[in-house]
This record gives sequence, structure tokens and C-alpha cells, in this order.
Amino acid sequence: MPDSATTPSSTANGVYLCFDFGLRKTGVAVGQAITRTASPVGLIEYPHSQINYDAISALVTEWCPDALIVGLPLTEDGLPQPMTEQARTFGAALEQRFSLAVHFADERFTSRTARDLHRQRRQAGTARRRDAGKEDAVAAQIILENWLHDEAP
Repeated sequence: MPDSATTPSSTANGVYLCFDFGLRKTGVAVGQAITRTASPVGLIEYPHSQINYDAISALVTEWCPDALIVGLPLTEDGLPQPMTEQARTFGAALEQRFSLAVHFADERFTSRTARDLHRQRRQAGTARRRDAGKEDAVAAQIILENWLHDEAP
């Protein structure tokens, strides 16, 4: 089950940033608690395998979120896997750097769903093959919308 760290937000605006964490890149989405919808923002790439906190900081400054959501990779059975601890470490680093609450959200099947959506959009002629790189941001969107519907205050 998702868990959260509780750090109070100074101004509540109902905006949340979500990260689909990866070792080479992280998909990002932004969402709104009132509508419980989210949109993909883009990718943050790590060219030297180091998290690009400057890019994350720019997004936090731009969107002024109430909290940050990090996708928690679990096995199909809901058990931790090797990436689970790395996502938790990423979330703890975000919480420390930005003094924002970080919530973890189950991300099972979101990458698969994002791939399926991309495939459907290609078949419909509304996406191109080169848009496949945006799948991680779409996965973050799905993670965030699920969290907004199930866990958001």
C-alpha cells in the first residue's frame, strides 16, 4: 500500500508533481486535486547516471506543488523488487531537498499501459514512433491520476 511522509505544505494549491523514477531517465507529470487529472510534463534524463536535481528544482519552482508523488515499483504480486528501494531513496532525497511531502504510489502496470496507449495512438495516427520516448511521462501521468483518485486529500 502506498505510504507517505508528512511534511506540511506552506500554501495548498492542489497541484502535485509525479515522478516515474528510472536510473537513466525519469518521467514527470503534473496534476490537480480538484479535477483529479494529470498531464505529462516530460522527461528528465541523467546523461552521467546522476539524478538531475537542477531540472527537478526548475519543475518544483515552476509548478509550486503541494507534494511530490514517486512511483513505487513493485512486482505483479505487490512485493518489493530491486528498484523499490532506489525509488524510496529518490523520494527521500526529494523530500530533503525540497521540504515537500513525498508520497509513494503503486506503479504496477503503468509502463505497460503507457506503451499500449502509445501503440493505440500510433494506429489512430495521432502519435509517431519518435513519441515513444514520452512513454515514461505518460506512465507518470497514469501513476498520478491513480493516486489523485485513490489517495489525494
